[in-house]
Amino acid sequence: MKQKLSFTSRILVAFASGALIAVFFLPAWRIDLFAPQYPEGLTMNIWINGLSGQIDVINGLNHYIGMKPIHVGMFPEFKFLPYVVGFFMLLGMIVAITGNRKFLFAYLMLTCIGGILALVDFYLWGKDYGSNLDPHAPIQVTGLTYQPPIIGHKRLLNFDAYSFPDVGGWIVIAAGALAFCVWFVEWYKHKRPGGFFSRKKAAPALLMSLSFIFLSCSTKPQPFEAGKDSCHFCKMSITDTRFGAEIITKKGKVFKFDDLHCLVAFIKNGTEKEENISKNLTILFEKPNNFNEVKKAVFVFSQELRSPMGSNTAAFENKAAAEKFMKGKQGEILNWQQVYDKLK
Repeated sequence: MKQKLSFTSRILVAFASGALIAVFFLPAWRIDLFAPQYPEGLTMNIWINGLSGQIDVINGLNHYIGMKPIHVGMFPEFKFLPYVVGFFMLLGMIVAITGNRKFLFAYLMLTCIGGILALVDFYLWGKDYGSNLDPHAPIQVTGLTYQPPIIGHKRLLNFDAYSFPDVGGWIVIAAGALAFCVWFVEWYKHKRPGGFFSRKKAAPALLMSLSFIFLSCSTKPQPFEAGKDSCHFCKMSITDTRFGAEIITKKGKVFKFDDLHCLVAFIKNGTEKEENISKNLTILFEKPNNFNEVKKAVFVFSQELRSPMGSNTAAFENKAAAEKFMKGKQGEILNWQQVYDKLK
C-alpha cells in the first residue's frame, strides 16, 4: 500500500492532467516586439499546432534584415505536438486511476525531459533563424545576429523582444507544479509517517507548497545596468540609475525608464493599458537597484538633483529619509499623485 497515492492526490493528478486540454484551445507561447514605430507592439502567438498574431507584419520587417519568412511549414513539431500532449494526458490519467507512485515519478521525469527538449528545440530554431540571413538583405550589420530570447527580454536593433509563456503555457506550468507537489507530499508522507506530512495534514501542506511555487514565480524587478540598458520611452542610454523606474505588466514584461518623467509620460500616453500593469516601481535614490512601489515611496523635487530627463525628482523609502536628504537644499517633498500631476 505504500506505493499507492491517496484519494486526494489521485484527484489532483487527474485535474492536472485534464488541465492540459487547455493548450488545444489557447496559445502556449508568445513573442512580443516593441519599437518606437510600433509602440502598441507586435505579437506572435505560438500554439501546439500553429501560429497566430501579426505574422505578416513581422515577416515584412524581418525581410529588411534578411530573415526568412515565418510560416507553419517551418515547424515540423506542429505535426506531432498534439499527440505528445495527448500522451501526457493519458499517462496522467493512468497515474490517477492506478495510484502508483512510481508511475507518478516516471510521469514527472518525462515532463522534465519534455520541457528541456522543448526549450532546446526553441533555442536551436532561434539560433538558425537569427543567424542564417540573406546576404543580399537591404540592411546588413556585420557580425550581428537576431536570435530571439528563449524566455525574457532581448534588444534586437531598435526592437525590444519579449518571450514568455502565453495562457496555455502558464496552465501547463501550473499543472506540472501541481503534479510535483503531489509527488513530494506523498513521498514525504510515506518516508516519515505520522510526522508533519501525516494524512490529516497532507492536503494543507500541499496547498502551502502550491502557494509557495506560485508566489516564487511572480515577476521581480530587473536590476539596471548602467551603460547597457536604455530607457523604453526616450531611448536614451541609462547612465545614472538613481532616478530609474520600471513597469511590470501582468504578463511579465518589464519596461525600464531612466527618469520619472519618462515613466509618467509612458503611462499618460496609454502605450500600455493601466489594467495590464501589475507594478509601477521606482529606484530609491540612496539605494541603487532597490525598488519600491511608487505609491509607497516619498519623493523629493529639487533643481539640485539634475535627473537625466529633467524631472529632478528622486524617490526615498520614507518621509524621514526624504527630510534628511532635504536639509540645506531647496525643494519640496511630494507623494506619488503629486509627482504624477506635476510631470507632463
